[in-house]
Order: sequence, then structure tokens, then C-alpha cells
Amino acid sequence: MRKLLAFAMMLTLVGTAMAYDLGNADPRPAKPADNSVYTPPDVPRQGGDTILTAVPITLFDGAQYTGTTVGYLHDYDEACPYTGGTAPDVVYTVTPDVTKAWDLDLCYSSYDTKIYVYDVNLNLIGCNDDAHFEAPCYTYSSKLTVTLNAGIEYYIIIDAYGTNSGAYVLDIVEYFPCELECPGGDNCLVEGEPPLVNGYADAYNGGCNSPEFGEPFQTLQCSTICGTTGFYLAADQSQYRDTDWFYVEVPATGVLEITGDAEYITAMYELTGTCAAGMTVVQSMEVGPCSEGTMTIVGAAGSQKVFWVGASWNQDVLSNPMEWDWILYTNLPPCIIATENDTWSGVKSLFR
Repeated sequence: MRKLLAFAMMLTLVGTAMAYDLGNADPRPAKPADNSVYTPPDVPRQGGDTILTAVPITLFDGAQYTGTTVGYLHDYDEACPYTGGTAPDVVYTVTPDVTKAWDLDLCYSSYDTKIYVYDVNLNLIGCNDDAHFEAPCYTYSSKLTVTLNAGIEYYIIIDAYGTNSGAYVLDIVEYFPCELECPGGDNCLVEGEPPLVNGYADAYNGGCNSPEFGEPFQTLQCSTICGTTGFYLAADQSQYRDTDWFYVEVPATGVLEITGDAEYITAMYELTGTCAAGMTVVQSMEVGPCSEGTMTIVGAAGSQKVFWVGASWNQDVLSNPMEWDWILYTNLPPCIIATENDTWSGVKSLFR
């Protein structure tokens, strides 16, 4: 049975049924437990019941492989992050000619899938259970991004949550990572948060998710701000994310524009309220990877707004933290660069 993870800071936008999660603890899953017992039916199979009988495939951009797990045995399982699965699985084998990163996508499958990859020594390379949550993909279908090295044999396992089985569609697309570079300069503010590590305690700008540290907020200022977000594992191996909370002042025009981008899918929220009384989402937007979005915030000149940036829940962390960069471009006035106090005698001494 799936463990129901605690919901933290789950907020509802007034006037709609849409819920927004601002917390740092993983809110997934929102699907029923599967306690049924799988009985393999007597149907034809396309091969690949085990690693020893794995079906060879070729990696190329746009490759697609279809089949069914119905009629197969349960041979393998991995926790990403759920355990206890007894679903039937199908195995493919591939030995790449070149080293590349690939998206292995089960979006158009007909059931609650899971996918993972072993190397030739049966070391787990990557695993994903839930990546897609809405049409046109099957809800809770999987997508995994992995780098496969040339000349190494790998095994791709098509599996499922619980005892689920059905027809699958495996789409393979070459993955090109998004890499952002902070522009720097006098008008660029760097967030400065420490690197993510497993067991991280967010004492930096964790806002309402960090009451034990006094609910720290950072001031969003300057025309550009660069920062990071991502996922890490808590001491109990549950998945957490870094969330960044900012106070920002509306400029004299009464209109604040924030254009965001990120190296991976990242959410931005305008909020209202307080940590004590609760926060309400005014508007939201997802940006990245390498896909900008602009949020327009309107208010009285000089009024203070709350702005939030954080990773979207669509990736499973196996062991090592995931971290990526985001950048915000604003129409705020240039930063005031602090200078050290000096005397005229001190300045003159520089030229002697």
C-alpha cells in the first residue's frame, strides 16, 4: 500500500477548484492503493520477460516501441519512491554507439507505469514512477531522463505501480539539457543559498516552510536575480524540495514585471497573506527548461508583494540531490551598490 505523504502548505486559489502546493515535503501520490493480486493470463507475449530474454532495441531520436505487459511475470521492482510492487514487467536491452542523454517516455501508455534502467552489472541508473499527471498523457505515466554511455549494455524495464498492467508506448527522444548562465554585473543579485545536500535544513530563504529558522524571506531587488532550486532526501528518505520566498516592492509605475526561466520545470507564484494567517495564491506560472514566462504584478507604488520560486513535483530523487539554476529578469530600478567609507586622505594616498 502506498504511503500517503503529508501535505504541506496546500493552498486553494479563491474562486476555483485548483490547489497549489507551496510546501517543501512531497505531496504525492493522490491515487488509490493497489492491493490486488496479479494473475498472469494466457496471452501471446512479444518477448523480454527477463533480462536473459531481453528484446534488443536501437536508440535514435524519435524511436518508438510498443507492447503489453499483460501475460508477463513479475521479475523486478525498484523503489522510486514506492515499494512493494508486484506488477508484470517487460525488459529491453540496448548498447549505445555513442554517449548521449535520452528521454524514455511512457506518456501514451494505458496504465499506471513505472520505468527504470540497469547497467550491465545490474546497477540502477535511474527510475521514475510518476511524471505525467494530465491529458494527453495517461495520469501517473512515467518519464525518465538518463545518460547512457557508448559500448555499455543497459536494460530498460517497463514496469508499473502495484499490480497494474496494460499496453505501453515507449517513446525515445534525444535529450538536450538546458544550461543557463547568470549574466552577473552590478545589477544582478545572486541568491547565495548553500548547495543542496541530503538532510538539508533550509535556513536561508525558506519562508513559511522554515518556521524553525524564523521564516526567513529574501528581498528581491535589482534588474536580475540568479538562484537555484531542486530536490533532496530527508533523513527518513522522503523527498523534499528547496523553495525560495521573496519580498519585492512594486516600482513607482505600479506595475512589476518578472520574467523567469530555469534549467528544469520550475514554478513561480505571486502570493498574498502571512505565514501565520496563511498564504493565498494570486497567480502562478511554470517556466523552463529554457522556456521563459512573464508574470505581471500590479499594486500601489511601494507596496510589498510576496514572490515564490520552487521546483515542480515531477521528478524522483533516488539518492543524490538534484539542483538547477533559475534566473529572474525584472523591471526594478538598478541596484544600489554598497561602497566602503573612506577619507579624502585615503583616496589621495592611492595616487602617491
